[in-house]
Amino acid sequence: MLHGYTPPERFLPYLSWTAIDALEDRANTVIVLPAGAIEQHGPHLPCAVDSIVAAGVVGKAMSLLPDDVPAFALPPITYGKSDEHLHFPGTVTLTGELLLHTAIEIGESIYRAGFRKFVIVNAHGGQPQPLEMAARELRLRHGDFVIIVRSAWSVPHDESFIPDHERKLAMHAGHGETAILMALAPQTVRLDLAEANIPAPFPCPTLSSTRPAAAWCARDFGPSGVIGDPRGATLEQGEALLEQLGTQWAKAIGEVYRMDWPVREAVSWARSQYTGHIESCRRG
Repeated sequence: MLHGYTPPERFLPYLSWTAIDALEDRANTVIVLPAGAIEQHGPHLPCAVDSIVAAGVVGKAMSLLPDDVPAFALPPITYGKSDEHLHFPGTVTLTGELLLHTAIEIGESIYRAGFRKFVIVNAHGGQPQPLEMAARELRLRHGDFVIIVRSAWSVPHDESFIPDHERKLAMHAGHGETAILMALAPQTVRLDLAEANIPAPFPCPTLSSTRPAAAWCARDFGPSGVIGDPRGATLEQGEALLEQLGTQWAKAIGEVYRMDWPVREAVSWARSQYTGHIESCRRG
């Protein structure tokens, strides 16, 4: 079913419009949007890793929320800005501009429905910038709208089982992603095909002591698409990661529900731009 990892009672599209209209305290009800991507993740993982992680972590968090925290998940943004992986078959990418406007339009839809707290949980490292730009645009348009964009991995969790060299240099299809996929979608993992590829440090240490400071694409690091060492990943590690991430995201969603944030006047040019867009749509 469409709700995937999210409990059906926490999945906003399963409500009718009248049920949504009748929700109490919509202004503080938290709407959560998973954001993923479809892109290569080496020979041992599916191209859907980032979308699976985003949806899986949000779904786990929703399952752990107490009943007195009103929050709902949306279907994930499945396609993302993945052009750094387009040399590998299976990668499906949007432009940054299209992702930016997609996030804005989803946010506008949430705002029109009366919701004022919107969290985007992003699991693809190649697209925080357009999502953060969308959040800023929405805040400028609507001074009473709280929009938070964070990585699915940004909440506290234990990575002590991952070797130090990988935590410093790995960033794609490595130990952590492989472990959590073993918990979320074990049928898609081919650990027998896993291979290590730890890149050398970037040769300009003043600007980057760990990861590259220059623009890069995945093939800069080798032909496999892996940037890390997935070979030691286990199901037990993945289950622990999922539990920790889900627990911390449930805590964060509860905090967003209870938080107060200053209400500001909308910036006039942003408001007029949006109003003009809506009027043109009505005329069209």
